Amino acid sequence: MGCILRGRCCCRSLHLNEDNGRFLLLAILIVLYLLCGAVVFSAIERPSEVQAHGKWNITLFNFSETFNISLEDLNFFLREYETAIAAGIRADALRPRWDFTGAFYFVGTVVSTIGFGMSTPVTVAGKVFLIFYGLLGCAATILFFNLFLERIITLLAVVMKAVRERRIRNSGLLPPGIRHDFSACSFPGWKPSVYHVMLILGLSAIIISCCASAMYTPVEGWAYLDSLYFCFVTFSTIGFGDLVSSQRADYEYQPLYRLANCLFILMGVCCIYSLFNVISIVIKQVLNWMLQNLCCQRCKIKSNSFPLGRRNAIRPGSRIRKGRFRIKRTPDSGDSGPCESDMEGGGRRLSGEMISMKDLTASNKVSLALMQKQLSESANGYPRTVCGGSRHNGFSGGVGALGIMNNRLAETSNSR
Repeated sequence: MGCILRGRCCCRSLHLNEDNGRFLLLAILIVLYLLCGAVVFSAIERPSEVQAHGKWNITLFNFSETFNISLEDLNFFLREYETAIAAGIRADALRPRWDFTGAFYFVGTVVSTIGFGMSTPVTVAGKVFLIFYGLLGCAATILFFNLFLERIITLLAVVMKAVRERRIRNSGLLPPGIRHDFSACSFPGWKPSVYHVMLILGLSAIIISCCASAMYTPVEGWAYLDSLYFCFVTFSTIGFGDLVSSQRADYEYQPLYRLANCLFILMGVCCIYSLFNVISIVIKQVLNWMLQNLCCQRCKIKSNSFPLGRRNAIRPGSRIRKGRFRIKRTPDSGDSGPCESDMEGGGRRLSGEMISMKDLTASNKVSLALMQKQLSESANGYPRTVCGGSRHNGFSGGVGALGIMNNRLAETSNSR
């Protein structure tokens, strides 16, 4: 009994700091991810950079010798040319950067946070205006992406529910006289699978990228792989600016191409934004699983004077019984069983959840009053609460896009 009490106290102590533990664990994993990425890209790109520097130095020296120009004068000229490039001047003929269509393309990259960098304001007035313009425009665009995410999740959940209904009907498990519009009573434990949503969004992103690349390759003269690279950099709003579409002065079927370019970018950004949010849920499930394992290991250390029984495997997506972190005796053995974490206040899952941050939104509106109340409760240490629908479906709320997705998944798992 003493072992059980010590293990329970240990796990509850970790449970109270679960959010902080998840945050620190994610920060450590991101740092390790950055270090690994730096090692890989340095090994891949550094030799090419050294080779390019050597080739450029040889070209610069030969040009200086051929035309009898000092290296100092030549470097001064090149610095002036770099300034001209920043102002949108190129050696090849390009479309004007600051006519109406060019400025419209620029503000589109600003509010979407893509930021190619092919056009930048050079005047003081332009830079000051950009600060205030981007502040409001980026916030409005993020809200648009969140609303798009809410509706695409609703659509996918309804479609998946209809497919499941048809599958059950075709299998003959339902009585023939049941109405077609039967609701949640027919699927008491059903909820949309985050993995199915991720698969559908991933396939949609691939299809959009492949179709857009098939357009960019002949029109822009890029290789197909470069076009795919441009699509990912653009749709993910990374926006390096090394490849930018619709920059030449003239195209064949120019109005149609520019319209298709804008539509592809809009669809791609919305789809990738939604996909990133779904992947973040999966990452959070993995973090919960890792924290669960850490808790159980700590419980074992605290109670190592008593033998522990066999522990069930905990993995992302598994269903866990209700209750806080606890040590439970299995009925078939007298040994103490696993320490299992599941719910916080009866409504928060650790590994079986879709997401378990803080309840923020209900339905399709972000409520400032709820946000203020939640922040006040968190600051004063009040217990968290979750809405009844979320608790019933195994979903709990979230912040921002994650909350919108989670609440929409919870709603669409019920009768609409």
